[in-house]
Amino acid sequence: MRRKVTKAVFPVAGLGTRFLPATKSIPKEIMTLVDRPLIQYAIDEARAAGIREFIFVTSRGKGALEDYFDNAPELEASLREKGKTALLDILDSTNMESGAIAYVRQNRPMGLGHAVWCARRMIGDEPFAVILPDDVIAANTPCLKQMVDAYEETGGAMVAAMEVPDEQTSSYGILDVSETRGNLSRVKAMVEKPKRGTAPSNLAVIGRYILPPSVLESLSRISSGAGGEIQLTDAIAHEIVDGRPVHGLRFVGDRFDCGSKSGFLQATVAFGLRRDDLRDDLMGYLRHLMGMRNAAE
Repeated sequence: MRRKVTKAVFPVAGLGTRFLPATKSIPKEIMTLVDRPLIQYAIDEARAAGIREFIFVTSRGKGALEDYFDNAPELEASLREKGKTALLDILDSTNMESGAIAYVRQNRPMGLGHAVWCARRMIGDEPFAVILPDDVIAANTPCLKQMVDAYEETGGAMVAAMEVPDEQTSSYGILDVSETRGNLSRVKAMVEKPKRGTAPSNLAVIGRYILPPSVLESLSRISSGAGGEIQLTDAIAHEIVDGRPVHGLRFVGDRFDCGSKSGFLQATVAFGLRRDDLRDDLMGYLRHLMGMRNAAE
């Protein structure tokens, strides 16, 4: 019987320099998309996929991120006294059970592969997920849940994938696939950030992974790759070389790169329009802006 995926790694050690000066005092992962921090979207997606243990790979200056998941007794008492039960329910959804979250430090910025390797002792010999909070995915069925469902059939390693324009392939890990069945493709090779014009396809790896523990063994052996960092895609490529299955799942949903300012703004609009309590006012404002622009032209 295939082992269930119940652990997830969240690499959150980055400095978030693209969002300075905001990230001078707060971790990027708790910047709010509408009214929820980026990390909350990632946690909710993981929970929906059956994840029960959450491993954060952090660095200095991430104390506010750790505090976010603690209870807030004074705030809760104040809301309870005022009878604001709806807000209490919202707060309760952000709390985590004692022992559900673990933190490990990445003391040097050596890439995503190194960040995942830092969590090896907490992962042990189990399959595990990796979620990059910068990649926020709006989907009726959460992306990681789609992957877990597919993994129950395939086993092995699995990455979330989406098609990108040819001119953007040099910014992603790119898949070379041998066969495709529905949204699922068998991967025969992976290339990290290929030079323009050399990519084997335009099918890019997005920040969701399901990985076997053998990937951790590969990460222990490989040296730095593209960008002078230890690349997770290099370790996944070793799975293919060793004859173990690797699949790419074209997930159903819309992905937003919230590691960029433009992507964050796009996500804010998209998620705002999905909210019943915000849609009408926001849509009215957007129509007003477009009307002003058309009039000016």
